[in-house]
Amino acid sequence: MKKRIILIIVMPLIWCSCEKTAKKDMAVTYPETRKTDTTDTYFNTEVKDPYRWLEDDRSPETAAWVKAENKVTFDYLEQLPFRQQLKERLEYLWNYEKVSSPFKEGDYTYYFKNDGLQDQSVLYRKNAEGTEEVFLDPNTFSEDGTVSLGGLNFSKDGDLLAYSISEGGSDWRKVIVMNAASREIIEDTLRDIKFSGVSWKGREGVYYSSYDKPEGSELSAKTDQHKLYYHKLGTPQSEDILIYGGKPEEKHRYIRAKVTEDERYLAISAANSTSGNKLFLKDLQSPGAELVPIIDHEKNDSYLLDNKGTTLYIVTNLDAPNQKVVTTDAADPVPENWKDLIPETENVLSISKGGGYLFAEYMVDAISKVYQYDYEGRKIREIELPGIGTAGGFGGKEDQKTLYYSFTNYNTPGNIYTYDAGSGKSELYWKPEIDFNPDNYTSEQVFYTSKDGTRIPMIITYKKGTELNGKNPAMLYGYGGFNISLQPYFSTTNAIWLEQGGIYAVPNIRGGGEYGKKWHVAGTKMQKQNVFDDFIAAAEYLIDNKYTSPEYLAIRGGSNGGLLVGATMTQRPDLMKVALPAVGVLDMLRYHKFTAGAGWAYDYGTSEDSEAMFKYLLGYSPLHNIKEGTEYPATLITTADHDDRVVPAHSFKFAATLQEKQTGTNPVLIRIETNAGHGAGTPISKTIEQTADIFGFTLYQMGYKELPDPEVIKKEMSE
Repeated sequence: MKKRIILIIVMPLIWCSCEKTAKKDMAVTYPETRKTDTTDTYFNTEVKDPYRWLEDDRSPETAAWVKAENKVTFDYLEQLPFRQQLKERLEYLWNYEKVSSPFKEGDYTYYFKNDGLQDQSVLYRKNAEGTEEVFLDPNTFSEDGTVSLGGLNFSKDGDLLAYSISEGGSDWRKVIVMNAASREIIEDTLRDIKFSGVSWKGREGVYYSSYDKPEGSELSAKTDQHKLYYHKLGTPQSEDILIYGGKPEEKHRYIRAKVTEDERYLAISAANSTSGNKLFLKDLQSPGAELVPIIDHEKNDSYLLDNKGTTLYIVTNLDAPNQKVVTTDAADPVPENWKDLIPETENVLSISKGGGYLFAEYMVDAISKVYQYDYEGRKIREIELPGIGTAGGFGGKEDQKTLYYSFTNYNTPGNIYTYDAGSGKSELYWKPEIDFNPDNYTSEQVFYTSKDGTRIPMIITYKKGTELNGKNPAMLYGYGGFNISLQPYFSTTNAIWLEQGGIYAVPNIRGGGEYGKKWHVAGTKMQKQNVFDDFIAAAEYLIDNKYTSPEYLAIRGGSNGGLLVGATMTQRPDLMKVALPAVGVLDMLRYHKFTAGAGWAYDYGTSEDSEAMFKYLLGYSPLHNIKEGTEYPATLITTADHDDRVVPAHSFKFAATLQEKQTGTNPVLIRIETNAGHGAGTPISKTIEQTADIFGFTLYQMGYKELPDPEVIKKEMSE
């Protein structure tokens, strides 16, 4: 299939004072994509899948298709008149020192730092005298910055470190054990570890989780039997002991283990889906102790937060959709013996511990409020935050009296504060020196009504003085799934959008966790359409209130948010000018057949569950709802060849189908990053290039030929 379109830009220049340039035609000739007669039958209904062959990520034909599509895409992007200007501005704005909240391990204080444009942040440490040194530099792991640091796990005394690395963005990790004092590698590399933490048992060894290496492609083949192992230092990985999982009659897709800070107990969480888990406890001080079930079903989300002797502190949403903290005795820890320590409230709770206290962060319409409690459940104080936004941190060791927390919102770069757990005093620890003046921007929270009458919050950020005339470029970003909450945070990429005059809007739609488990469930399975309706209503609010109009609206989201964009653009193609689905779940009939996708069934259901579930999925699956003869918005699909969470076949098949059926002049392009994955660990250089391409594509489709003078922006930022 070949298709050629001529893109003609005729819209007026709105937000640039420069003279409008002459109209330019840009031709796009899509690569020929072979079609087959592949058909599946679901409950007596036949569904064609002509681009099934693109699911084979090891096929030379697929590789050739990727190369051909990338050539078309980059040939197009290179013609954008201000792509280089955006890249240079991103590099300029991004080039400031970034520091993470410090954390204490042994005799050292560790923290990450990036001098500005380093592909990966560097782990530093200071000793008691304050002498700083580079401890671990991920930029040395590979020449192109595509090998990243995954996680850090120190032994209790801080002398030993197990750190994981990701190659090319893959979720498959390698774990390396190091002597922290000498920085010498003391173990052979542990391999083929996925979706796992690492937890130390004294200095003897570590617990970790992984799957058997799948048959076929390790980047796309199904993995659904997670297992927990114990590795004793000095022994080969082949001798690691299976602790939990691996029974054919009882599969678990996600198993995690954690040793308590006092090293007395091992807590094990076992789950089949991304929501709901069983919880077990093992007394490591009693030789031969068996696993004791705390909760033997998955109709809850619960984990062990801490212990004081045999008293366990558990965070749970069992009979408490907004979460609470309970205590129980390890001798008989079942729910019947639980006592509320921090009861459930009308707001969603997340909890951290440090300095001998518990810190309860509540989301109030997606905004943070934080309270300090002691281990008897007494409220000590509400912590006075620097403003309205998102606070995070407050974690630390039991004896650590100075804690750290961060604070940010959409127009305020993240600052780090120290917090004295005894007095409750906060002091500014670090403030970024970025060429961005938050005083020039405003964020407002509005509430709008979705299709079924549900009240939805949305935060809209833009430059002060912006005229609401319906002609402002607007980016509507959403997620809406897996109990994930979108709270206000500062992003350098979003800052570029804002300083160019763009509006950035984020609604807290159903499927997320902003209002607890009920809010999440209201956007799952056969209620998933609520998510899309909420997002559509957000777009309509922006249009009705003159923030923007369909000719200036772009919708954006990644992963489950890519599904959101795909469903919205196929249901309401008239509503936006640009669609930006990233690493999206776009084939809802087959998503569960790849990697750990079956674990998403709590949110989605599967096409094999029932005829009703199949028909519901078919009714909104973005891939299956692209209609011949419809003019869809200009679309830039982004994915990566090493994405082994949401396999790129989703994006490949969606792009091929959309290119086949699109009418009108709006282009359909797919940008496929090489040697990259789902997003974590992506080098800064790749992020900058991709962002310049996305924003450049978006603004060009909206009719802009030039951007504001960078020197004018710099002057504005300094005022």
